[in-house]
Amino acid sequence: MKNTWNLFCLALILAILTACGNSGEEESTSNESGSTDESEESAGEVNLYTGRHYDTDQALYDQFTEETGIKVNVIQGKDDELIARLEREGQASEADVFMTADAGRLHRAEDLELLQSFESDVLNENIPENLRETDNQWYGLTKRARIIAYHPDRVNPEEIQDYSDLTSEDMAGRVLIRSSDNIYNQSLVASMIAIDGEEAAKEWAQGIVNNMARDPEGGDRDQAKGIASGEGDVAVMNTYYLGQMLNSEDEEEVKVAEQLEVVFPNQDTTGTHINISGAGITSSSKNVENAQKFIEFLSSESAQEQFAETNYEYPANPNVEASELLQSWGEFKEQDINLSELGENNNRAIQIMNEVGWK
Repeated sequence: MKNTWNLFCLALILAILTACGNSGEEESTSNESGSTDESEESAGEVNLYTGRHYDTDQALYDQFTEETGIKVNVIQGKDDELIARLEREGQASEADVFMTADAGRLHRAEDLELLQSFESDVLNENIPENLRETDNQWYGLTKRARIIAYHPDRVNPEEIQDYSDLTSEDMAGRVLIRSSDNIYNQSLVASMIAIDGEEAAKEWAQGIVNNMARDPEGGDRDQAKGIASGEGDVAVMNTYYLGQMLNSEDEEEVKVAEQLEVVFPNQDTTGTHINISGAGITSSSKNVENAQKFIEFLSSESAQEQFAETNYEYPANPNVEASELLQSWGEFKEQDINLSELGENNNRAIQIMNEVGWK
């Protein structure tokens, strides 16, 4: 009986030891498998909120993923709506990068504490100081100039060499421009506040209202179409819109754009107003390192060349040339201000436009 009991205990002990051994083996296998999965996914992801809607951009995101293994998850929307969404989501937001058109919007996101400062030698090398926020909360990635377009059969370009020329008596009833709600016009007025002061900016805005060919309506393309239809003779618009129209699949847009010539204003004085599309890392980012790599990639020469060639934007990286079309319009002098000032002066610009009755 005793021997039987001993044999039973020995068998039980062996069974327990075998089970423990198998458990350890399974755990080891699980850890090894987990390690492999983690290695495969170690590149991670970056979540992008962007107000830009261009095929060029998606091609660049795909290229970034191919080169780095970092997956880019894209949420597109209207710029101001994305800012509101980031504010609503707060620190729970999954967004890592916010990208938008206009320095004024970037400043708005910064002012709402939706962005964070970060140091990058790559970006400091690739992006000029005036195209980045003073505390490195955002960086410009592409530029556009706000120029004067005109019909050469009806306008002598010598008459519109400066923005102020649009306010002369000769331009009464001939000027086409977007509404005061438009951020590009707000930033133009904000730049005038920075350079010439509030009174001069208000005088200019009043002169524009006095000389409007019609109440503001539509986008920059609509101002160009207004010249072609004879509603007005000159228009204020961004260069990349005209570039896109000249290369549009819409034959009517091409016909409109081919009728226009351009003037880069204020070449003998303060320079032509420029603005940017830019990006920053959100304050809620859970993938800061990947977010920085992503923005650095977009500032690289190869990415900047694609922005320039296919979307007719001026590269922010000074080592990259503009497209042949933009080069054909000639070089130009830019306003010499840090674009942070566009956001800082935005509220006052809106007030001035409202005060003078700019609809």
